[in-house]
Amino acid sequence: MKRMIGIIGGSGLYDIAGLEDARWQHLDTPWGKPSDALFTGTLGGVPLAFLPRHGRGHVHTPSTVPYRANIAALKMLGVTDVVSISACGSFREEMAPGDFVLVDQFIDRTFAREKSFFSSGCVAHVSMAHPTCAHLGADLAEAARSAGAKVHPRGNYLAMEGPQFSSVAESKMYRGWGCDVIGMTNMPEAKLAREAELCYASLAMITDYDSWHEGHGTVDITEIIATLHGNSARAKDTIAALPARLGPEHTPCPHGCDTALEHAIMTAPEARDPALVEKLKTIAARVL
Repeated sequence: MKRMIGIIGGSGLYDIAGLEDARWQHLDTPWGKPSDALFTGTLGGVPLAFLPRHGRGHVHTPSTVPYRANIAALKMLGVTDVVSISACGSFREEMAPGDFVLVDQFIDRTFAREKSFFSSGCVAHVSMAHPTCAHLGADLAEAARSAGAKVHPRGNYLAMEGPQFSSVAESKMYRGWGCDVIGMTNMPEAKLAREAELCYASLAMITDYDSWHEGHGTVDITEIIATLHGNSARAKDTIAALPARLGPEHTPCPHGCDTALEHAIMTAPEARDPALVEKLKTIAARVL
C-alpha cells in the first residue's frame, strides 16, 4: 500500500522546502468542510498533505475546529499516517519550553465536541488503550531529533476544552494526576483517527509551564508565540525528514491501527441506519 503522510498543525508549517507539485485542494466531507483547504504535494517521493488545524489566519477556536471533517478529509485523500504537531504547556520541570514531547497517552477533559463518527444507527467501540501509534511515533521522534530538537520519548497529555488557560488550582490538580503536558486540540483528533483506521502520532511543542510553576508565573500568550516561532524551523525540518524515515510504502501497522474497526461495529447489519452507513463509508468502507 502506498504511503501518504498527513500533517495537522499550525498555519506556518506548510512552507516546506522541497515540496513538489504543491497546491491547495478544497474538499467537502459528509461531516462538512475541514478547517481549511489542504496543501498537498510530494516530498522525497512520498505524497504529503498539510491541514492547518485552526485554518489560515487562526479562525477556529479549539472547540470549533471541525475535527470529524478534518480526519475524514485526510482519509478521503488517501492519507495513511497522521502526524499532529501542536503547542502545549508543561507540568514537569524537566520538560522545558522549547522541548518537544512525543505524546503516548491522553486524559480527555473536553466536553463540547463531537467525538465519534459513529452514532445511533451504527454503533462502534474502538480501543483507545494505546491512543497513538508507537511505530509512527518512533520515526517521528527520530525525525525531530535529527532536526535538532530535544525530544522527550513519552508524555501524558491532558486535553482541556479551552479556550481559556488553566487556573492555578486546575494546573496543580492535573500535575498531581500524573499529567505531563496540557493542550486543547489532540482530542478528539486522536479518537477520530483511530476510528478512521489511521496511524496517528502526536508531537507536542512545549511553550510554557502552564500556571503551576511559581517561578514562571501565569501563561503569557506573547511568550507562547515567541517560543512557537523559535520552534517552527525545527518543526519544518522534522516534517522534511519524515518521508526518508517512513519510506514510500505503508506496511500493515504492527499495532493494529489500520484494523481498529475489525470487531468494533456492534449494530447488526439489518438494524443499521442506511444514511449513516453511507456517510461512514468515507472512513470505514473496509468493514462496511
